Amino acid sequence: MRVLAFCLFLSVSCFAQSDLKIGLLKYKGGGDWYANPTALPNLIAFCNKKLNMNLANDYATVEPSSVEIYNYPFIHMTGHGNVVFSDDETQNLRNYLEAGGFLHIDDNYGMDPYVRTALKKIFPEYELVELPFNHEVYHQKYDFDSGLPKIHDHDGKPSQGLGILHNGRLVVFYSYESDLGDGWEDAEVHNDPEDVRRKAFKMGANLIQYAFGQ
Repeated sequence: MRVLAFCLFLSVSCFAQSDLKIGLLKYKGGGDWYANPTALPNLIAFCNKKLNMNLANDYATVEPSSVEIYNYPFIHMTGHGNVVFSDDETQNLRNYLEAGGFLHIDDNYGMDPYVRTALKKIFPEYELVELPFNHEVYHQKYDFDSGLPKIHDHDGKPSQGLGILHNGRLVVFYSYESDLGDGWEDAEVHNDPEDVRRKAFKMGANLIQYAFGQ
């Protein structure tokens, strides 16, 4: 575990010296892990401009079993359908998260029951909990005093920011009933109002700033 933590620390310590990428998780099970293709590039551009970050303009596609996952302090996961992790993938993801990694899961509507099962396999001893509105993830560069913003209204349920904490550190943030990624997409994709898109970008920036600050 110390070796894994050192590898991740080494990647983060190089942040000021070279471009650092964020990752997109390519999972099995049939779900569309590739949904929202313009979302991450737009979020990266926003973070580079508003947070003065030095993120590479392109993101990396990474599989949950790969050692390459340790190169990316922030991993994004999205989709509408099924999610399946093998035993090896489960262990690798757990090692990554325990070593300092951060996983953001954005339900693009329809993946919720599969995500919950997959997360229970990674951390059987923990429960997904709704984060209080005073949690630091809501108070990075931008303040969200009412918690996770609502971007798309699929079935009338309130948005929830759910998380898994390991040794007091938030290692998984699950944006449920929000659809942050849709708000990050090019404006003409969903025709969301500009103020709604701005909230999505600000919350995404908070997530990246939190992950890198850990």
